[in-house]
Amino acid sequence: MKATVANLVTPHLLSVVDLAKQAEIGGNIEWHLRETVSRTIEALGHQYNARDLLTTYIEGLEAAARAKGRIYSAYARALQAAAAQAAQHLEKV
Repeated sequence: MKATVANLVTPHLLSVVDLAKQAEIGGNIEWHLRETVSRTIEALGHQYNARDLLTTYIEGLEAAARAKGRIYSAYARALQAAAAQAAQHLEKV
């Protein structure tokens, strides 16, 4: 199986989306969110196209936040926080 950007990034996006769903029902996910994003940065950061992968990851988080943000505010805030954390790391790459 050939590794594509979608194949590499999608599982990481889905793990943050799952956390965002927990936030929407009142869960405290701050620590889990930071840990999940850190693991993603670590995993994707070792790829030869790390910059592209992290950019796609951030764009996916932001798109999901925009899509659900009007209805689910805690969900959108969690996704935006994850995107911001990843963007800080992207500046260093």
